[in-house]
Amino acid sequence: MSKENLTGFEWHKKEAIENFNSTWDLIDKEHRTHDETIDMLHRAHASRYHWGQIGTAIEWLRGEWQISRVYSLAGMAESAILHGKESLKLCRENDIGDFDLAFAYEAIARAYNLIKDTENVEHYLKKAHEAAVSIEKPEDREYLISELQTIK
Repeated sequence: MSKENLTGFEWHKKEAIENFNSTWDLIDKEHRTHDETIDMLHRAHASRYHWGQIGTAIEWLRGEWQISRVYSLAGMAESAILHGKESLKLCRENDIGDFDLAFAYEAIARAYNLIKDTENVEHYLKKAHEAAVSIEKPEDREYLISELQTIK
């Protein structure tokens, strides 16, 4: 479907989803080239931009989390920390807990791990584990725990 056939809302939503999902494809890729890593960063930002036009706090914070994750994968700690903290800020400002809050802490811990800041890694891992207790779905809780185990 071409852009001309979509409303502004529909177009932004389509672009946000397509960029988010294609970013995941690159996140999941075991061996990324340098160009694929750069593409992954652009796609994550594009998704967040489009959600910023039409989404809600939940899409914004998940976009910030994804951006943090791709910066962690790219080894860019400062940017990963910035976007992880933005995800956490959006959780707090909008009283969003459960899975999203726990993963905001996970993103920050993962980012600090890049620079071997063990004090902050431990702090945010602890916060993620505390938040995990409140995750409603057992499969979401198990997934979070499995991701936390990849940090150390």
